[in-house]
Amino acid sequence: MAISILSIINVLSPKDGGSRKVARDVPYGAAARQKLDIYAPRDAVGPLPVVFFVYGGSWSDGDRRNYDFVGRALAAQGFVTVIADYRLLPEVEYPEFLEDCAEAFGWVAEHIGQYGGDAQRMALMGHSAGAYNAAMLALDPAYLAERNLLGRVRCLVGLSGPYDFFPFDGPITLRTFGAVHEPTTTQPINHVTAKASPMFLATGDKDTLVYPRNTVALAARLRAAGVDVLERHYETLGHPGTLLALGRPARGIAPVLADVADYLQSQLG
Repeated sequence: MAISILSIINVLSPKDGGSRKVARDVPYGAAARQKLDIYAPRDAVGPLPVVFFVYGGSWSDGDRRNYDFVGRALAAQGFVTVIADYRLLPEVEYPEFLEDCAEAFGWVAEHIGQYGGDAQRMALMGHSAGAYNAAMLALDPAYLAERNLLGRVRCLVGLSGPYDFFPFDGPITLRTFGAVHEPTTTQPINHVTAKASPMFLATGDKDTLVYPRNTVALAARLRAAGVDVLERHYETLGHPGTLLALGRPARGIAPVLADVADYLQSQLG
């Protein structure tokens, strides 16, 4: 999905009236792309549960401002929502974009109380490559351990994410991960343990970019490890559908937002 199309969709999407943007362009690091925006429910009394949303874009494209409709949709459901930019290829290589996401999440854990959020009730969420990033933060302890953030992820929501795609056989994965010395370590599924956070994993059955088998495989591995997982398949949706269905008026095509909100409420309270 071209970023220009997503930008147009974002601009044309009606804003959720129960939300407000409480901060923009907040730096979490020194680089130009290390900034984040924060959304909150309108007139709600905190501290409120927090959702840290990571957008996709094949690890080489993306702009947090094009996901305003996501921030507002989640905020209107009662969550303080953070959307951060992170450095992309070719400015950085794997795993630096993951390090940026971890750094931004660390900033949220330290500062979100100033914006009405509860740092003890935080979820990771992502779509496509963003779901990959979120899953790696949740499953590979290296990224959060060095920032003293282990145990801070109460749950994860992954929409149409690539979790089990080795060996690499496409131009995107070869460019992003092909030079990694130990390529199997790049796969979220290989980091599953019994200590993993509960997860909501959703996919569109018509997805031909990130095949649903990624969701099926990770959900199965989590269940085998004894981890609570809720798996959802939306039979009419393709790859962008699970993202677009979060906004207005496209959310009428599938109950993605309702399902996500119900799950987050059950895990975060």
